Amino acid sequence: MSLNFLFRLLLTVSATSLLIIIFLVQKGYTLYYLLPSYAGLKSLSPFISYLAYIFVPVLLTGISISLSRWLGKDGFSAGDVVEIAHANNSFLPSYLGYFFVALSVPNWDVLIVVYGMLFIFTFSSQALYFNPLFLLYRFEFYNVTTRNGASVFLISRKRYKLPADVVIQVAHRINDYTFIENER
Repeated sequence: MSLNFLFRLLLTVSATSLLIIIFLVQKGYTLYYLLPSYAGLKSLSPFISYLAYIFVPVLLTGISISLSRWLGKDGFSAGDVVEIAHANNSFLPSYLGYFFVALSVPNWDVLIVVYGMLFIFTFSSQALYFNPLFLLYRFEFYNVTTRNGASVFLISRKRYKLPADVVIQVAHRINDYTFIENER
């Protein structure tokens, strides 16, 4: 398997796992419910379990950010970008949809089917890699148009306002349409 494939897989898991977390919290499933052989978990507050659930995709997102430095390298020179638009808010409605779907999932069987379909569609349609957990790592999302007319998705910690501001020595290529700049 290529690093790019593993990276895409990790991004998909971390982005879609919110559905599972919402299901677990909504059903009141604690760590003790999932791991009954660890008796010490029985005395934990449910809140601790829920924090642990949230920690897993946050950690996976951090790992994917670290791994991104080994992806292919590209860059944006002065004048390469002719249009830039902030994209943080345009994807949040899609992820809010996960919340509503997760709240209506009645049992494990339905969860597995729904999550499986969501995972496959998300992984297969990787035109964009929007993961709301990147916001916790202070990343911003941008829709960028290059002077060649290509529309690309840029994930960066930098705050860009004007096309002329986008001069990037190293942007790591997730795919042909998505780049991550993880230097500060």
